[in-house]
Amino acid sequence: MKITFLGTGTSQGIPVIGSSHPVCHSSDPRDKRLRVSVLISWKDYNYVIDCGPDFRQQMLAHSVDRLDGILFTHEHSDHTAGIDDIRPYFFRQGDIPIYAHKRVIDNLKRRFDYIFADNNRYPGAPAVQVNEVFNDESFTLGDKKAIPVEAYHNRLQVFGYRIENFVYLTDVKTITNKEIDKIKGIKILTINALRVDPHHSHFNLEEALEFIEKVNPEITYLTHISHYLGYHEAVEKSLPKNVHLAYDNLVVSVA
Repeated sequence: MKITFLGTGTSQGIPVIGSSHPVCHSSDPRDKRLRVSVLISWKDYNYVIDCGPDFRQQMLAHSVDRLDGILFTHEHSDHTAGIDDIRPYFFRQGDIPIYAHKRVIDNLKRRFDYIFADNNRYPGAPAVQVNEVFNDESFTLGDKKAIPVEAYHNRLQVFGYRIENFVYLTDVKTITNKEIDKIKGIKILTINALRVDPHHSHFNLEEALEFIEKVNPEITYLTHISHYLGYHEAVEKSLPKNVHLAYDNLVVSVA
């Protein structure tokens, strides 16, 4: 199984529009971050977790010619705004499966009603096959099992996902021990680490590292990173040996 980090930035991406912050003017390509998303591939299957406003650019960059489904963590725009750009996949493949909490599905139906219309759907609009995700209920992706992992983004419920020995969590601020038990001792963990200073709805770096100690994965990649975390090269050098900053276009394999 191959994991491609399509985007590793926070909701504004890096560089932030109009920002004079030095990280936004870095010449290191690892400091250029699109909105957060990953592509999970094996055999002929391609699934993405979240499709934000950079989705089209990300699919073109990696020549993804087939999409078997989208797993949504939550409804915020930086994780969902690219859903209209599934049209080329719909035209070739038919309805595109999506997987999400009912609250997220309801939100998408309001915002993208022309996609979800049961009758008289707008000509040229894509269509989706809706799959509601329930905590503590696994579901099938191709020939693999996905396990939802529930956390909270301030007061908003979010889903992460475990697929075999890979776990993807983003926009996490709190998570119960019951949910942590689902993922202890995995091979590869991805978790958000927004910045050094505390934040009301995201792990900061210290909180992310404490969470990693509880889960005890073989290796961790930090994502959903803002320019306030610092330069990629400097932060990477400061991390424990089994913890790394993810960066856009990084590809890792899960045995």
